[in-house]
Amino acid sequence: MPTTLTAAQNRYLRSLAHALKPVIMVGDKGVTPAMLAELASALEHHELLKVKLAAPDREERDAWVAALVEASGAALVQRVGHVATVFRPRAKDSGIVLPR
Repeated sequence: MPTTLTAAQNRYLRSLAHALKPVIMVGDKGVTPAMLAELASALEHHELLKVKLAAPDREERDAWVAALVEASGAALVQRVGHVATVFRPRAKDSGIVLPR
């Protein structure tokens, strides 16, 4: 189940993500089990990360982002063009404290 965020939490995470570079790149093969495993590992390590999508059209990018969010249980913070920002708190000792 994806994490839900309030407007204030979303704003806060967008401000934290502003300086981040994409950590995960989704290529021509799209969302694969290996890529989802790498995403889960990266989310456990970073909590907040950017994903770059190489899909040529908007509908395919939307489908890939929906698949990423659903499979990882992360919350979509924002999507700008070919880059999506996702957040999932760590199971233990979360490094990012969200505002209420």
